[in-house]
Order: sequence, then structure tokens, then C-alpha cells
Amino acid sequence: MIFISLSRFKKKPTKDMIAQVVKLHEQMTEEGAKVVSIYWTLGRYDTVSIIEGKDEKTAMKSLLRYTDMLSTETLVAVPAEEARKLVE
Repeated sequence: MIFISLSRFKKKPTKDMIAQVVKLHEQMTEEGAKVVSIYWTLGRYDTVSIIEGKDEKTAMKSLLRYTDMLSTETLVAVPAEEARKLVE
């Protein structure tokens, strides 16, 4: 499954905070979810992350670890080719 996580920093990011986030990404990978890419953005959200995981529970468990540093909104993504097949 593919998840898109939209995040806002709860406070100004520091090098230590970013290092902690990197460690959480590594832990996420060990548990069956993988951060495919991360983008820092301008506007309503500070970052957008593309994550692959086996199911919603795995993604939720991983993302809950970030709640001290980030407010997140996570979306389930369906590839366009698959979604088009669902249209009648």
C-alpha cells in the first residue's frame, strides 16, 4: 500500500530533531514500512512523505511515533491505473 503523509512541524526544526526523525525512518523500515521519498514544501504543510507499507495498521503504528514533533494528515493512495479500472 502507498500512503502520502502531509506534516507540519510543531516547533522550529533543529538538527537534533531531524536526526531523531531519521532514526524513526530507520525503525519504520525495520517494521515493514518504507519511506520512499520526502519533500520539504512551502505552504500549509512543511513536508510531504511517500510511504510504502503492508497495511494501514503498520503505517499508523509507525506514524504515531512522530506525534511529539509533527502534526500529520495521512492519505491512502491508489495508483491512477488501478483507480481507472474501478470506474464504471
